[in-house]
Amino acid sequence: MKLKTIKFGISLFTLLLVANCSDDYLDVDSRAEIDAADSGVVVEPEEMVNGIYGMLTDWDYSFSYLGVTEIISDNADKGSSASDTGADKHLLDALEHTTTGPSILAMWEHWYKSIGRASIAITYTSDYGLSDQNYRDRLIGEAKFLRALNYFWLVRSFGDVPLQHIDYVIRQPKADVYAFIEQDLIDAIDLLPTKSEYASVDLGRATQGAAQALLSKVYLYEEKWQDAYDMATAVVTGGGYDLHPNYEELWRASQENGIESLFEVQGRGESIAHGVQQYSQVQGARGTSGWGWGFNIPSQNLLNAFNAAGDAVRRDATIIFAGETLWDGREVSASTENPMYNEKAYSSANAGASDGDKNVRILRFAEILLIQSEAALHIGADASTPLNRVRNRVNLASITSPTFQDIWNERRLELAFEHDRWFDIIRTGQAQSAMSSDGKTFEIGKHELFPIPALQLNQTPEMVQNPNW
Repeated sequence: MKLKTIKFGISLFTLLLVANCSDDYLDVDSRAEIDAADSGVVVEPEEMVNGIYGMLTDWDYSFSYLGVTEIISDNADKGSSASDTGADKHLLDALEHTTTGPSILAMWEHWYKSIGRASIAITYTSDYGLSDQNYRDRLIGEAKFLRALNYFWLVRSFGDVPLQHIDYVIRQPKADVYAFIEQDLIDAIDLLPTKSEYASVDLGRATQGAAQALLSKVYLYEEKWQDAYDMATAVVTGGGYDLHPNYEELWRASQENGIESLFEVQGRGESIAHGVQQYSQVQGARGTSGWGWGFNIPSQNLLNAFNAAGDAVRRDATIIFAGETLWDGREVSASTENPMYNEKAYSSANAGASDGDKNVRILRFAEILLIQSEAALHIGADASTPLNRVRNRVNLASITSPTFQDIWNERRLELAFEHDRWFDIIRTGQAQSAMSSDGKTFEIGKHELFPIPALQLNQTPEMVQNPNW
């Protein structure tokens, strides 16, 4: 195999984005310049791709990501103790976040760092000289999927953003960013194997179904209804995925990478191969009989929504109540600091461990059914069948002629604490009324997007700020 030397240009913007990451075994050096020949170490392409996956296990996802996806929404409150702000989590909770908020900056940097790794891995793998074409294609497909995923998180959070291959500092129109994401995912669909074609040792890697699922979600956000419907239908009818019959079991170790799983972050629970650092610990019950810090707790607003829908199954699978005994026999004291906690983050085996064994679900089959349903309603297709598959699983009655609100309500209850609620209420125009019902003031024309971090604008002032920030 011929050793390749790859050099990448570097700018001030790149320097900001390539700060050191975790010491996860999947991590590779995130420098924008890699010279394998000079170091004398041959870096295998798969190690480069593993380094992108490794970014998903970073501490940012157990704290900063919780802040900008869950705590900010009407599903969750900051939690912990009143005096523990979690840096800026109290500001996100109150919709009083600013351009200097550390959580927003952390995710901006983290997503771009991940994108940089993916781009390096794609070029490196393409030029490395692998003789196994299928293996080469698979690695490139994985990297393209992961690059698309990170760009998707960026564009729905910040709107117009730089595309690294075009310009590091000039924000590209949102439509162009989405077009780039689409192409990465179309390529990934062609290159990736199906879930069943992976060896057991590779379980958890991106698959063709994962790329199709993410593309259906991208089309949903773009309001390309026919495309969203067609791609969701390809996942639904393609075989290999289905609803697990027991919703409560979905969040247990037995169902990790199960029949409903399209893509999830792998948590192994050992320091040499950890899951999302402190994800379960940060959200665990706090105080008497507790095992965690108590952040990101279910809101009364969310509890009311479950109760109003008569949705006891998903309510009790999503919320840990103070004073209850969990499915594995763990007793939660009635004297814990907060009345409710996120059960979807709970790990039975190592609940309070910093190296978590909890897989974090990113894409599930149930969401694809709901995407199919919402898109179907726009194009005049059958919206009730996919919606009712999701409802019937949790013993809720079928809806013969669903409305958009029916589907949006279903998304809230099905996907609570899966990091989509904030973006759902924005894309569907519900944000102001939803947050008002939660006692928060959503400013139209401002809060639809996060601000470009002040530190970034100080480095690159030509990168214009979002409106009203």
